[in-house]
Amino acid sequence: MEKSIETIWKNGFLKEDSLVAPKVNNLYNQKSIHIIDKFKRMFKINLISIVFFSLGFLIVTYFLDLLITGIMFSIILMALVFINKKLLENLYKLDKGASCYEYLNKFNSWMSHQINLNKKFARYMYPMIFLSIVLGFWFHDAEGVYLGQRLVEELSYLIPNAPIYYGVPIILFLPFLAIFFLLYYFGGTIYKWDLNIVYGRVLKKLKTLLEEIETINTIK
Repeated sequence: MEKSIETIWKNGFLKEDSLVAPKVNNLYNQKSIHIIDKFKRMFKINLISIVFFSLGFLIVTYFLDLLITGIMFSIILMALVFINKKLLENLYKLDKGASCYEYLNKFNSWMSHQINLNKKFARYMYPMIFLSIVLGFWFHDAEGVYLGQRLVEELSYLIPNAPIYYGVPIILFLPFLAIFFLLYYFGGTIYKWDLNIVYGRVLKKLKTLLEEIETINTIK
């Protein structure tokens, strides 16, 4: 029965004069480079997709008379792309000549920084996206009258004594503020869900590979 990669690796490093170890070492180097290169491609494609989506969304909202939503949404996404483009440039600077263990650890450090930065940004991004949707519909022209104004009139008719703040019944602020602050509070969690959906399989492979190497280094 053929030996597993793990067994060959362990045997190779337990015997320093073994000719197998360098081959397995190179195999793991190539494997780590291949997986991280795949992540880079996915990351780059994702950024390009966001750019095209934001432009397409802007055009659609123009024809739907929701241009405020389109403009705000596009600005938010462009800020996201700008931040992650800088991060991608730093990822390309990682030294592939280092050992696979060092390369993976450097990638892990980069990944931790990327996740922390995007989690912080997400806490503002999701509430601002929600705000852009609310403003877009609020100032949507509904037969010559803004939709928000029509909503205020309907609510004033139903609750004539409702407290008013800047011409808007306070009761309308309550659900808005609740959703806004919930998105702020859970923004980082929502981002991690998105991250796992898009990159979960690749990151799982990298984690498994790093755990294998760490186990082997412990045995060495």
